[in-house]
Amino acid sequence: MLKISYNKLWKMLIDKNMNKQDLKNATGISSASIAKLGKGENITTDILLKICEALDCRLEDIMETILDKETKQ
Repeated sequence: MLKISYNKLWKMLIDKNMNKQDLKNATGISSASIAKLGKGENITTDILLKICEALDCRLEDIMETILDKETKQ
């Protein structure tokens, strides 16, 4: 089973010398949404687009699909 990983987002924040609070301030998204991203949980495309707009990037720059190793085949 596939799941979404936001590791690219966290790497981008490091490259831009930003933290999660900076991302929250730049996008206007809630702390709950930041927490969901941190846990790799589902988030709406509206939130993802706000992040892309604030960071001047595309969706594939902040997320990717990965194989969920915990799912038994």
